Amino acid sequence: MDIHFMLCKGVLMVIDKPGKISGRITLLGRTESCVYLLDGGSESAIIGGGMSYIVPDVLAQFSAFRVREEAISRLVILHTHFDHVGIVPFLKARLPRTAVCASTRGRGMLSRPDAIGSILNFNRFLLEKERPGMPEEQFGLPFDRIEVDEVFTDGRHVALGEVTLEILEVPGHSSCSIAVYCPEEKALFASDAGGIPYDGKVFSAANSNFDQYQKSLERMSRIETDIHCAEHYGALTGDDARGFMAMSLESAHITRGLIEETYLRTRDVNETVREVTDLFVQESSGYFLPREVMEMVVGQMTRFLAKSLDG
Repeated sequence: MDIHFMLCKGVLMVIDKPGKISGRITLLGRTESCVYLLDGGSESAIIGGGMSYIVPDVLAQFSAFRVREEAISRLVILHTHFDHVGIVPFLKARLPRTAVCASTRGRGMLSRPDAIGSILNFNRFLLEKERPGMPEEQFGLPFDRIEVDEVFTDGRHVALGEVTLEILEVPGHSSCSIAVYCPEEKALFASDAGGIPYDGKVFSAANSNFDQYQKSLERMSRIETDIHCAEHYGALTGDDARGFMAMSLESAHITRGLIEETYLRTRDVNETVREVTDLFVQESSGYFLPREVMEMVVGQMTRFLAKSLDG
């Protein structure tokens, strides 16, 4: 469940329509829910799990872009929030030989019935909103489990045909967040752990632990990147990709300061959550998540920062 805080500085040019990002990377899905095909030649991977309602888009794109489904050997979950695993049950049923991959903590989260129930309910809600009246069975719903076939740990290098997946644990957005770096493409797949490009700016996403989130951004900022692939609102290339982490770090600093200053003024978690949520709903007009979800996540981050301030 994601919330994104605005950095009111700089303008990013984002590739937010499905299609080729590079010779080996193709953006699939929709603008607000992106997954990526990384083509290693003899085998390929889908990186990101999207939301259930993008299944027809992805299938149409498989056909339009002549994707060799039989070559898809891995489906990589970068974190286990509902909007990043929605198409996994459908694709696993369609491609049973494809290995579902996630972090150790991600596998643990996906083994919990309460987590699976929450993922299912949120995807049902957005499916009805985006595709009202369509049978949910066409989207791989319902499901009662998402089994992880292969665990990706920090520092591991995974061969994918002619390219490599370098795995980084990057907690902070969630405790289970990982990023994938492909050195052959100088491409970083950071998901929400890297911040989100939205409306030409960068939004922070320190849902779980603000300290860890900032440390993870600093770690990723040291990686040589020509392509940055986000799972909401597209990908960046060239100078935009190279400058993205610096902007994301600044956004995190501003966002943290705003929440802390509001709490120190009000000394009330609920009032801080209300004020901050009001501001970001106003600033993020058009964002796909409803206010109720945004408020819940603002509450998580406010409580983390309030606890730190109160000692």
